[in-house]
Amino acid sequence: MPKRTPTTEHASTADFMACRAALRGGSKTFFAASLVLPAGTRKSATALYAFCRMADDAIDQGRDGAAALAELRARLDRIYLGQPADHATDRVFADCVSRHEIPKEFPAALLEGFEWDAGGRRYENLSALRSYGVRVAGTVGVMMALVMGVRERWILERACDLGVAMQLTNIARDVGEDARAGRIYLPLDWLQEAGIDPEDWLAQPVFSAALGGVIERLLAAAEELYARSDAGLARLPAACRPGMFAARRLYAEIGHEVARRGLDSVNGRAIVSWQRKARVLSESMMAAAGRYPMTEKAHALPEASYLVDSVPAMVQEQPARRPRIEDRVAWLVDLFERLEQRDQLAGRSLQ
Repeated sequence: MPKRTPTTEHASTADFMACRAALRGGSKTFFAASLVLPAGTRKSATALYAFCRMADDAIDQGRDGAAALAELRARLDRIYLGQPADHATDRVFADCVSRHEIPKEFPAALLEGFEWDAGGRRYENLSALRSYGVRVAGTVGVMMALVMGVRERWILERACDLGVAMQLTNIARDVGEDARAGRIYLPLDWLQEAGIDPEDWLAQPVFSAALGGVIERLLAAAEELYARSDAGLARLPAACRPGMFAARRLYAEIGHEVARRGLDSVNGRAIVSWQRKARVLSESMMAAAGRYPMTEKAHALPEASYLVDSVPAMVQEQPARRPRIEDRVAWLVDLFERLEQRDQLAGRSLQ
């Protein structure tokens, strides 16, 4: 496989420090954890996280969503032309995508997912909902894998599976909150099969056994993707495995908590206790050392194939040293919690 040629550096040390300062103010968990990451990984992860946050804020805080999206796409175009706009975030992200050869299709798809949220899109079936999950969470999973030095197609497919699973879990947990905001993310055909008219239900969102059945189906779809992701997580660079398994299991535990509450995510929001989180984290450390059958035959989700196809093959790079497990866990959990916050501000509630 060909090696990358040296690339032009756009960002200064001051740019990187500015991005770190912004994250320190708004994402203290990530800031603390980033201090123990290997230097190269730390800079690239900070750049990726800073871009996602900047895009989140631009959409959430902008009065004109269409104008904000147009500006973000113009800035993304300049980043990939090697001519980033005069913003620290743009310059550090330009260096990140060049250094790790992150195809433009990934951040572009993330912006498309933001656009779908801003437009109040609904999803006719599970495939359509997975398309949404691929954009707002699967993209982040794959980009993080690329930053870790992973290029093997089937592992990237599993990283996307994990992101989509997390998004499905979020949707299952937040049915009531979404409805009270006038939003519905459950597959419309599943609701109709359960005898639930989406418009009537939105007008008066109440929990029923029929709705519980729909939520249960969504959690089952998420569990299938969590299981698919395990073999890929087990073949990430060793320093990254514990944190990724922790993120995977903590999010799956949210779904388990929804089930323990009788699948009623209308009248309350499932919250995993700190005691249960501690147990899950302990189990994650053991899971990271386990062996999992390779799943190359489990191809990419059809909705994600076009994204994975865009990744060129190249030599893998391994992190220079192992970060502390507890900090790596905190950072990854915070990454997906940030996605959750974006969804909440956009009108629904990766994490």
